[in-house]
Amino acid sequence: MFSSSNGYTAQEYPRHPFALSHKEVLSHVQTNDQTGLDPLKAQELQGKYGPNKLEGEGAVQWYRVLLKQVSNAMILVLVLAMALSYGVTDYIEGGVISAVIVLNVTIGFYQEYQAEKKMDSLRALSSPSAAVIRDGHIVTIPSGEVVPGDIIQIKTGDTVPADLRLIEAMNLECDEKILTGEAVPVAKDITVDFSTSTECDTGVGDRLNMAYSSSTVTKGRGKGIVVYTGMFTEIGRIAQSMQGKKRKANRSLSRRKGGNFQPAKGVLLRIWDVIGEFLGLTVGTPLQRKLSKLAYVLFGCAILLAIIVFGVNRFNVTNEVAIYAISTGIAIIPESLIAVLTITMVVGMTQMRKRRVVIRQLSALEALGGVTNICSDKTGTLTQGQMVTRKAWLPGVGMYTVHDAEDAADPTKGNVSLGPSPKPGATKNEEKSHQFSPELNARRALERTSSKEEDLKSSQSEDQAPEVTPPLQAFLQSTALCNLARIRFDEQKKEWQAIGDPTEIALQVFTHRFQLGKQTLEENQGWTQIAEYPFDSSIKRMSVVYRKGEKDDVHIFTKGAVERVIELCTSIGTGTNQRPITPEVKDEVLGQMDLLAAQGLRVMAIAQRQSPSYVAETPREAIETSLTLLGLAGLYDPPRLETAAAVRECTTAGIKVHMLTGDHPSTARAIAKEVGILPRNSASLSPEVSSSLVKTASEFDSLSDAEIDSLPTLPLVIARCAPSTKTRMIASLHRRRAFCAMTGDGVNDAPSLQSADVGIAMGLAGSDVAKGASDIVLTDDNFASIVSAIEEGRRMFDNIQKFILHLLTSNIAEVVLLIVGLGFQDEAGFSVFPLSPLQILWINMLTSSFPAFGLGREMASSDIMRRPPHDTKRGVFSPEIIVDMTVYGLIMGTCTLLTFVIIVYGPGNGELGFDCNRGFNEDCSIVFQARAAVFAELTWLILISAWEFKSLRRSLFNLDPITREEGKHRFPFWTDIYHNNRFLFFAVVIGAASVFPAVYIPGLNTKVFKHKGIGWEWALAVGSVVVFVAGVEAWKGCKRRWGWFAPGEVGESLGFKQGFLSFARSFSRTRSEASGEVVGGVVEKV
Repeated sequence: MFSSSNGYTAQEYPRHPFALSHKEVLSHVQTNDQTGLDPLKAQELQGKYGPNKLEGEGAVQWYRVLLKQVSNAMILVLVLAMALSYGVTDYIEGGVISAVIVLNVTIGFYQEYQAEKKMDSLRALSSPSAAVIRDGHIVTIPSGEVVPGDIIQIKTGDTVPADLRLIEAMNLECDEKILTGEAVPVAKDITVDFSTSTECDTGVGDRLNMAYSSSTVTKGRGKGIVVYTGMFTEIGRIAQSMQGKKRKANRSLSRRKGGNFQPAKGVLLRIWDVIGEFLGLTVGTPLQRKLSKLAYVLFGCAILLAIIVFGVNRFNVTNEVAIYAISTGIAIIPESLIAVLTITMVVGMTQMRKRRVVIRQLSALEALGGVTNICSDKTGTLTQGQMVTRKAWLPGVGMYTVHDAEDAADPTKGNVSLGPSPKPGATKNEEKSHQFSPELNARRALERTSSKEEDLKSSQSEDQAPEVTPPLQAFLQSTALCNLARIRFDEQKKEWQAIGDPTEIALQVFTHRFQLGKQTLEENQGWTQIAEYPFDSSIKRMSVVYRKGEKDDVHIFTKGAVERVIELCTSIGTGTNQRPITPEVKDEVLGQMDLLAAQGLRVMAIAQRQSPSYVAETPREAIETSLTLLGLAGLYDPPRLETAAAVRECTTAGIKVHMLTGDHPSTARAIAKEVGILPRNSASLSPEVSSSLVKTASEFDSLSDAEIDSLPTLPLVIARCAPSTKTRMIASLHRRRAFCAMTGDGVNDAPSLQSADVGIAMGLAGSDVAKGASDIVLTDDNFASIVSAIEEGRRMFDNIQKFILHLLTSNIAEVVLLIVGLGFQDEAGFSVFPLSPLQILWINMLTSSFPAFGLGREMASSDIMRRPPHDTKRGVFSPEIIVDMTVYGLIMGTCTLLTFVIIVYGPGNGELGFDCNRGFNEDCSIVFQARAAVFAELTWLILISAWEFKSLRRSLFNLDPITREEGKHRFPFWTDIYHNNRFLFFAVVIGAASVFPAVYIPGLNTKVFKHKGIGWEWALAVGSVVVFVAGVEAWKGCKRRWGWFAPGEVGESLGFKQGFLSFARSFSRTRSEASGEVVGGVVEKV
């Protein structure tokens, strides 16, 4: 048996669980197959048995993080500077640079190591996951939290989270080649008796009542008891073989795979992989790789600047010249850039997690802010996923209606009435009312519909269900048995609990209203399931085969989309109401379907047939034929209350929302109008646009690419959508240069999730295959969470631009100061640097870093979702950023240069002393004072620029004009500077105060920083701050006044605004309301 690992209790059984009955296993692990473990017990077992993961799985390798820090271009520049300092016998400077290198590597290693561990823990929340029954409810949890005794449900596309002893298996097949090497999936069978078998005589692949961790469900569904987790699983025994790293393409050294030149090609590519990974050029997100490339470009610039310094000094490389070259090299490198980016990404992932979004690919953080189109599913995403069977139409009988059903899982709440079948025009007024009031919530819609049907109620009392007639019994019987949901009443909690798909729960609850639920039929009436043909999204139906008692004949029950079921039916109704399906009858059925769908109901067809026998593995086509249509069920899934607001927010952000659903076109249209995806009145639109808004999958797929591209707009709603249609929709969006996000949950959705720019998987309803193909996972399957993720992505993108601007502006200023400073030559003809190397290090490492971290933590601006998406091709280095850093860097460099000139050539009469780059002497007093003033001034300018860069366009004194005009804060400037980002506030204040000890502490000033205490020179530093702020404000004013680099406005390309918004009210304010320029729908003060 297994032994314990890492100090956790061994997971042992009297015999291997496959040889025990499922009741013996339940007894051993002390669990219940209906209610599962309670949360407290699960937590206790987690501590006892440990997390469900393999040793070393996903662990952060500390030595890789350390190597990444050492190989940083910034560190390489400092190493060269250190070597030069020791080479010129400046041991104080060399020692300080050595300490800075050690400190930078240590802090960087700690920060990034913690960040990587944090990112790993967040990524672990997304995939794989497990559907676990806990305390009678089905919940989705990370597979690492699964414990022995948990009851797990698995379905097609899932990755089995742990070793399971199966207790239910319906057409269940698992791909176990990862364990056995066999490519053929293994069909599971829980009826096989292994009581006399042992582990030795029954191999892993022959244990048909077990499902193993890391195997994939290729067909069917099942339920099992967790018996082994982590290193105690079968895969845990061969864990080392699972952790090998796959090589990239074309890295083989075999001539047979790539020809005679393949070995040489493979060696070169492998060497490049090692170098690229060491330098950070081939790993990480696109932005991380881009910044790594920037770092090495700047490294090259540092070498070029050193050559310029040597050239100006006629390549007479003395100690003084070498020290000056060190200064220019250090000045151009933003030492903290990569660290700030890493921390910002971790903060972004953490904020996403709080908004119920788990990031699987870091590149998605950069991409979210550029999304222009969202293609979303309806059920459970735009709607609540809490379905209620509102109506049931039985041919020849009438329309059953459920009233006042508030709890989707409680069959005792509400009452049922029977009325005549409505005529084709009976609900037209209701439909119009529904279209005219799209923003009413689901409960009001239900109450309104119910009140209109009071005249249809039959004479029975409201608390008494209609009589169960043979037609109704047949309908309920088929509905209950062709259903995977389970409904039970918890005696302890005194509440109804439901497990299963929302659609099936709604149908199962409806059958329970007549005491004809699935459990009753199976346990009391002898119905036994012998086969299942699961729901297939391509044909939109499912079927089951049942036998009653000991009879040989079987019953086939089918449910699914009306169009897909009715084409398989040859008759309709039961008993005296049964009749063959003719074109007229088919039109009648489709008419009833349209009436239900127009009310926003999801319509399902229920059918059955009887067969004299059943042969195992009978093809689906032979089973689903010659059916009898029993009736239609209308299910209402109310929109989430926050969906309409989320669609409205997308509209203000320049994002189009598309609904791709498997529902009937009328149902899809009604819900789309209710949440604001479609206009409530399309009369104002051109016929071409109106006809393009809603299409079925068959209509869309029948169009050629050229015909799709010629449409005035791509469909906002695609009904009866198939997985292949989603992929085609993405391709169509890409041809229009859109940047799209696509949601998906099924196995067949994986191609569309991968082809989308941002693939979004459902955390609750999604399969592990879909999650594996996605970039982000929604833990609550809520459309509003997608919008929150986009907002967070925009915030992070803005902040990255801000701290890049902040860091590179200071580097440009330092380079300007030092390159022009080459003209300041002393008596010996050597250039005297206006800033010493250690002053530059102090400014870059301490002064700049902490404000940059603060800018990475900036709150989202109030207009972040009132402007169009950013250009994903340009990325963070937009023309505005490049021009801004140049302008601000020149202003900053000019101010500091003038300060140096005024001090040296004013009171100092141009005396630059002798050998002032090496140390202090009486001749260097003026130079040292000038350096101190420049050091203090540059420090303050960099710090104040962090506040200025809180907005790239707005004034520092009017950072949030929207909240200012709304009067939310009495002192808006203080709120913007202090309350909205206290970390940045204290980074600036403490950084400004740190100048004084650096200038005045004896020894530290003259020997380390090569400056000395100053007096009147402080006035120049303070005055330069005023000049710099005025210059930045003037540049921002010019951008606002003439619209330079202004983001485009959110246009009205469709002729209407999704979300029923008034353009004037939602996107801009009139000039009479606010004297300013409207840019991207947001007022900018001039």
